[in-house]
Amino acid sequence: MTPLIRSPVLRLPRPRRWRVDSRLDYSRSVNGKSLWVWALCASTLLGASCKKKADATPTASDAGTKPAQLRIAVIPKGTTHEFWKSVHAGALKAARELNVAVVWKGPLKEDDLKSQIDLVQSFTAQGVSGIVLAPLNDTALAAPVKAAADAQIPVVIFDSALKDKSYVSFVATDNHAAGGLAGARMAQLLNGKGNVIVLRYLEGSASTHDREQGFLEAIGKFPDIKVVSDNRYGGATTETAHAASENLLLAQNADKGRISGIFTPNESTTFGMLLALQKAQLASKIHFIGFDSSEKLVAGITAGQIDALVLQDPMKMGYLAVKTLARHLQKQPVEARIDTGATLVDKDNLESPAIADLVKPNLAKWLDAP
Repeated sequence: MTPLIRSPVLRLPRPRRWRVDSRLDYSRSVNGKSLWVWALCASTLLGASCKKKADATPTASDAGTKPAQLRIAVIPKGTTHEFWKSVHAGALKAARELNVAVVWKGPLKEDDLKSQIDLVQSFTAQGVSGIVLAPLNDTALAAPVKAAADAQIPVVIFDSALKDKSYVSFVATDNHAAGGLAGARMAQLLNGKGNVIVLRYLEGSASTHDREQGFLEAIGKFPDIKVVSDNRYGGATTETAHAASENLLLAQNADKGRISGIFTPNESTTFGMLLALQKAQLASKIHFIGFDSSEKLVAGITAGQIDALVLQDPMKMGYLAVKTLARHLQKQPVEARIDTGATLVDKDNLESPAIADLVKPNLAKWLDAP
């Protein structure tokens, strides 16, 4: 008979009883180590983890931390004319060189004063680093600019002056002198005698007002030149300028040879007047000096329908305006007034390299770049 083999009985250790009260005995051993050692280690590891996580959060005082990128709002008078596209390109050029962010936003048309005021107030509320502004009106934008300055948001004014002096710097053409260039050339073309008309741009626009005054003062030095009209305004668009030009030519009997010379102070009035002269078959028959540049206006010079254009350097203007504000924000000294210059362009110097770059700058390099 096979003896019965009993399997050994597996005896499990009796679980130890722990006292659950305020006098817990932490001296009991777990795998040969005391519980208080485990508690101490856990506390140390947790503290180190928290410290490491806190140290990973960058602060402005950390050594080697880069400062936040400057955010500069650039507000032009409008966004449709070629002039403002050149300003935009110049602003972007400066932004990329200086590693600052440019926010470009302006009214669609150059007579939308409310929109421009709203933009200044909006960017002030957003707390941008600074604002670059071409004011549509030298008085209406004074209060919003002062409010921005009071909120510690510096403003650089460009293109057109502002009566309030709360801004940091003014970057623009010497518009009075530029208008004087046009007046002196007109007097030369007319041999010091004849009837002249001026189609103004827009009431409250300081830049064009200064050009108009500079032209009138230069012409005023010639007693045999008579200004027969200087109180009509072309308005903010080519369409309104064209209509105003047609009415002005008709009112002054231009088709009967009564008018010898015409001056217009910006891109829209110049193109509007060119269209009116072409329609009335008076182009090339009346001496005509305009302001600013576009492909169609340059074609007018080539065709002999425009005697000369006074050109600013809008790309340089946008570039210097952003650069000046960035320097100010970096606590560097800046000039209160920066003149970006003006050049008289005609058929004789149109093809020179310097003028070619001014007339047709490479905007795509900046506006179309990623």
